[in-house]
This record gives sequence, C-alpha cells and structure tokens, in this order.
Amino acid sequence: MVTRTRFDADPCPVARSIDAIGDWWSLLIVRDAFDGSRRFGEFQRSLGIAKNILTSRLRTLEEAGVMRTAPASDGGRHQEYVLTEKGRALFPVIVALRQWGEAHCFDPGQPHSRLLDRRSGRPLSPLEIRSSDGRLVGPDETVVEKLSATDGAG
Repeated sequence: MVTRTRFDADPCPVARSIDAIGDWWSLLIVRDAFDGSRRFGEFQRSLGIAKNILTSRLRTLEEAGVMRTAPASDGGRHQEYVLTEKGRALFPVIVALRQWGEAHCFDPGQPHSRLLDRRSGRPLSPLEIRSSDGRLVGPDETVVEKLSATDGAG
C-alpha cells in the first residue's frame, strides 16, 4: 500500500488546504453538501461512489473539521452530514472551480449546470481577486512571501 504524503506541517497554505480537503471525491462531497445533500445515501447516489470510499472521505472531512454529523433533521434515527463553518468557508473555492470549469471545460453552447443567485435567478458574477486597496489583481501582480523556519518562531 502506498503511504499518503502529508502536508499538514507544510508552510504553504495551498499544500495545507489540499491536505485538509484531500482529493476530488472530497471536493465533490462538499459541492453536494452545498447543493443540499445531507445523508450518506444521497451522497452515494449523486456521486456513484463506492461505500467504502465515501465512508473514508466523510471521515477525513470530519477529522479536518469541514463536516460534522448531526441527528437527522426529520427526527429519524439516521445521522446527517452537515458543513461546519470551516466547511462553509469553502464556498468561494467551489464557486471558483465551477467558474473555471464553465470557462475552460465546455465547448461553446455545450450545456452544463449553472449556479444561480437564489434571489434574482441570475448567474453569479465571475469571482475577482482584489488588492487591499480594491484594485483587480492578476497572477503577475502578486508574489508569494516565503518564510524561513526562524520567521515564525519568534
């Protein structure tokens, strides 16, 4: 069995985020949770994922604090999976992936699902990255400040 590489101590926020979220199944589970899925069977039907893989991914998301179990909202004896505040904070990530996919993974005119503003019924505006002074910022206008091991020890 291949040992999973861990990034939970990496100084890079992207690496730590990937460590917490895991893989594509985990992001699709989070997507489905935003779409209203709460029960194991709902996730399984939507994703077509094997039970053992779904169980593992849900456990990983719980351990990372992205999801938690709660008593069934209908009073039944089942448990439901709900996003925590940490999980709900992934909404911009899911929207960014969706918008990137809409722009780059479909041929012109090819049908796909759309994310709509519940109030207006219209698609969301594209996400934008802005500087602290409000300027629109692209990748060429940013730099990653790498810290040495002693920078955070003070």
